[in-house]
Amino acid sequence: MKSLPALRVLMALALGAALAACASPEPGPSLEAVEPTISVEQADARLAAVARERAAIEARYAEREAVCYDKFFVNHCLDEAKERRRVALVAQRNIEIEAERFKRRLKVEERDREIAAAEAEYKAEEARLAAEAPAAPRAATELPPPKPSPAASRMARRNEKAKEEAARAPQEAARAAASAAAFEERKRKSEQRQKEVAGRVAEREAKAAAKKAEEAKKKAATPAPAAK
Repeated sequence: MKSLPALRVLMALALGAALAACASPEPGPSLEAVEPTISVEQADARLAAVARERAAIEARYAEREAVCYDKFFVNHCLDEAKERRRVALVAQRNIEIEAERFKRRLKVEERDREIAAAEAEYKAEEARLAAEAPAAPRAATELPPPKPSPAASRMARRNEKAKEEAARAPQEAARAAASAAAFEERKRKSEQRQKEVAGRVAEREAKAAAKKAEEAKKKAATPAPAAK
């Protein structure tokens, strides 16, 4: 009988250690500043790497989610797995945004250079024709129609492309909304499944505790055999 208090102390210490381990989750990946992209090749490589890493993140999350259902503190473990997944996805999204921004900026700069070069070429051609024209124009000679500016043609094509993109915007927005709705539905079903599993775990633990209490009660009610 003297060993019973010591046993209770050891059980309390073990339970405290388990709680401390569950309350101190591994730190998730930190968000660091994304290094600037310096080439189109690097941007394409980063975007491909982001796609691969996102798939790996989802795979790791599914593994952690399955492991959590076998642990005592199911909800705490699931919350930790969700947070690690969220932080990792945000980090990949930052890389994706930086790479896409670099590619867009490069396209704008290239288009501006083309427009400037076409405008300079047009002005040089106009200056050359003006220098070669006779000093006194003859009345009988008809002047050729003015040449259209290459820059103006490029601007017209650019405006036409912008109109086409604006016309496609509602369809793209609808597709994005449908994709977001599908994602939310999958998320809702996953959370519902987690709740159901947690409920079954809690019910199983409650039954086990009730069974132990009943056995202890029966054991306490059974009289000890008389000493011979």
